Amino acid sequence: MSDGLKFGRKAAQSGKARSLVVFVHGYGADGADLLGLGDALASHLPDTAFVAPDAPQPCVGNPFGYQWFPIPWLDGSTEEAARSAMAESVRLFDAFLDARLAEEGLGPDALALVGFSQGAMMSLHVAPRRAQAVAAVVAISGRLLVPDLLAAEAVVKPPVLLVHGDQDPVVPFDDMGRAGEALVAAGFETYGHVMKGTGHGIAPDGLGVTLQFLKERLPA
Repeated sequence: MSDGLKFGRKAAQSGKARSLVVFVHGYGADGADLLGLGDALASHLPDTAFVAPDAPQPCVGNPFGYQWFPIPWLDGSTEEAARSAMAESVRLFDAFLDARLAEEGLGPDALALVGFSQGAMMSLHVAPRRAQAVAAVVAISGRLLVPDLLAAEAVVKPPVLLVHGDQDPVVPFDDMGRAGEALVAAGFETYGHVMKGTGHGIAPDGLGVTLQFLKERLPA
């Protein structure tokens, strides 16, 4: 594949895709892990196709899954290796989005990113640095990487929904507030939803808010 990422796809229920949702999985998972969410959303977004790529690197901490970049404190990798791997993943993911839009015959205003955990970190990092704004970014149980660089490096400012469980033992709940502050300070239209009593996962209320956010911002 020219863009380098394997992916799964669910066609639009109506038979004609007028919008595209890209699910971006977390550390140690794969695209199929999130693509199933398309089943829950499809009847509400009948003109939306869903795709979910596998991250480009086998996961150091889970040989059956993939990673967008290694996590030094978790897998013993170096900070340099993490930076280098992330730069390569950003390049591949950016190219992947361009290729999928071209394939579907859609513009960026018909694209939404829904990322979980490390996939949320990737989505929040890549979307503001693309040449044209996507319709929406949903970041679930993630964090904003290098928040101090956001204002200077943001090329576009798509609307962002942050969703986080207040009992998350993996990515601290406080990271949601930090991301929100940086996004608002940089001029992003930013929304938040707290999944009360939820750990590192996606609760039904979080998925419901995500659906509403997508319905309001993707082409009808």
